Amino acid sequence: MNSTVSLAKVYDPTTVTVAHLPSRTSSPGHLSNVNNDSTKQKRRGAFWMIFIALCVTVFLSALDMSMVPTALPSIVADLDGESSFAWVGSAYTLAAAAWLPLSGALATAFGRQPIVIMALVLFFLGSILSGEATNMSMLIAGRTVQGLGSGGIMAMSEIVVADLVPLKERGVFIGLTSLVWAFASAIGPPVGGAFAENISWRWLFRINLPITFVAFCLVVTFLRLKMPSGSITEKLRKVDWLGNALVAASTCAVTIALTRGGVETPWTSAQTLVPLILGFIGLVLFLIYESKWASEPTVPFDLLSNRTSVAGYLTTFFHSIVATTIIFYIPIFFQACFGVTPIQAGVDTFGLAFTIAPAAVVGGVSAVLAKRYVPQNWIGWIIITIGTGILSLLRADTPTAKWVGFEIFLGVGVGIVWTSVKFPILAPLPVSRNASAMALYMFSRIFAQTFGITIGSAVLQNELKTRLPASFLAQFPAGVDVSVAAIPFISTLPEPLRFQVQEAFADSMSTVWKVMLAFCFLGLLTALFLKEIELHGHTDENWDLSSQDASTEMTIAPGSVPVQLNVNPSLEVELEKGAASTGP
Repeated sequence: MNSTVSLAKVYDPTTVTVAHLPSRTSSPGHLSNVNNDSTKQKRRGAFWMIFIALCVTVFLSALDMSMVPTALPSIVADLDGESSFAWVGSAYTLAAAAWLPLSGALATAFGRQPIVIMALVLFFLGSILSGEATNMSMLIAGRTVQGLGSGGIMAMSEIVVADLVPLKERGVFIGLTSLVWAFASAIGPPVGGAFAENISWRWLFRINLPITFVAFCLVVTFLRLKMPSGSITEKLRKVDWLGNALVAASTCAVTIALTRGGVETPWTSAQTLVPLILGFIGLVLFLIYESKWASEPTVPFDLLSNRTSVAGYLTTFFHSIVATTIIFYIPIFFQACFGVTPIQAGVDTFGLAFTIAPAAVVGGVSAVLAKRYVPQNWIGWIIITIGTGILSLLRADTPTAKWVGFEIFLGVGVGIVWTSVKFPILAPLPVSRNASAMALYMFSRIFAQTFGITIGSAVLQNELKTRLPASFLAQFPAGVDVSVAAIPFISTLPEPLRFQVQEAFADSMSTVWKVMLAFCFLGLLTALFLKEIELHGHTDENWDLSSQDASTEMTIAPGSVPVQLNVNPSLEVELEKGAASTGP
């Protein structure tokens, strides 16, 4: 029996995929749309414009995340939000974490561009709500909508880079996006402080609007990747709605418990324990459902089928807890213990922020050049562990040279791991899993950010209650988070009460750093389980740049491999092969 494929017209003047012929080595139902020669392809202008668009979205998300903590005391004082200030950060990261898994699934079903556009629109609307908030409830609602958009932005920036750049080249591009993230994180605190002091904290959110518009225009114009086929109904069926609902509800329950515990309600109360227990039970049920019943799982279990990827995800989780807590609470430490303004507190973080950026580039580029990523993770975690331990020595009278040195040393470790941890996650996996793998990576990172902020808040609040002088603590009503509410009053206190309050803050922050030190040891431990795997040079052709000159689309039969011929225009091709030559 003969197998015949004919082609009437060839539209591409140089290359066309002529046919897909049965192969002895291909298993039925298996299809690999892999570009094995991607490193030899010259990147066109469209690629660089897409990369610029992604960098703008990354800048937008990082700037928003870094501006708000510095201005929190001003926001809390203006909106009388002493009892709920932690939700300004937690609602943002909670919404981002809950949305991230769904972003990956929607991007696979509907394509990359529509999901990026949707994320930008959500971020735009959330910025309007936050900037015009008249009370804390409205601000928290706006931050929730912003978080949904930010989660989509962060997930899609990682996914699109993974689509277009092979893993063995990706370190350079990861380093560049990390550089953008670090730069935005560096200028965010002083910009936020400047707005809060000199104009209005509302401009922290209003400034997002023109930047979001620029990102929107770039994405609409240049982010034109191949789109999946099928009707809306077929695409909707590809999304794991039940699994996403389970993980979102569970994430919300855990975060609510962590945010309220020790601040609004005691840790031993039913209001804290019930959502905490239900949340962790829900996460376990989510994993069971994904492994046994989900037809299109949000988290395909082959992502977790090898030691290196699992260790990579755990390392990401612990790194994000530590890095977020440090970045979020160091400006608060400076304002409380050094008595500086929000602007100066932002400037004082430059040693950390401007070290993370070049260290992240070094981590990514060194992995590409050395074709190794394990040593970078080990070295980075050793530096982070030592640096976090050193932070616990900071006092209200620590000389400037010392704390700047501490920041620089710690920033090197944070930056190296920031980029190096992505390689062990992706190296063992096929490129067809890029979207799922990077969505889970970002979920791990954002969920950990929620943990970091809420754990830091709970520890700091509980420590301050036991360390602050009773005469100072008595002026704050029960249920108020004194870790932020107290800061504007410290500079007005007479001596020696002011120094006692600053020392109480320093001691309490020292406890926060010691708690983070425990997570550093866990991160270092998980990094020891990483295994060196060769960095492949493949990309997934399903998500290449779209082109009007692309060859005619063909239906690919199960168990087939592509055959490519270089032909002249208008050439008609007919291939015939007998059953004996192709085998069963």
